[in-house]
Amino acid sequence: MHEMSIACDILRCAVEAAGRHGAERIEELVVEIGPMRQIVAEALQAAFEVISEGTPAEGAAMKVIETALKATCRDCGWAFEPTVDNFLCPRCKQADVEITAGNDIVLKSVSCEVRQGASSP
Repeated sequence: MHEMSIACDILRCAVEAAGRHGAERIEELVVEIGPMRQIVAEALQAAFEVISEGTPAEGAAMKVIETALKATCRDCGWAFEPTVDNFLCPRCKQADVEITAGNDIVLKSVSCEVRQGASSP
């Protein structure tokens, strides 16, 4: 289950970001995930819930947004949205593509409770 190691990385980044702004508690995270990462959102959320116990992110909600998969054909230059199991260019019928979106994991936002007098994220 690779979701556990990804949840660990997300937690580390969120706690670091919250700490830079004097946050006492993380309330919500928004994570964008591309389909090429093959992540099961429910498994990621469950893993995050387990590893965040005892941290400033304990009890935080995690919103997972799946981004679109996009590619450009190396043969004809056509930009299109393939599926994870079909990279055939709809224009020239070749399967030689460059993935241009949909292979990332991005911690898009971290909403926190901030101590009075501290800067907000």
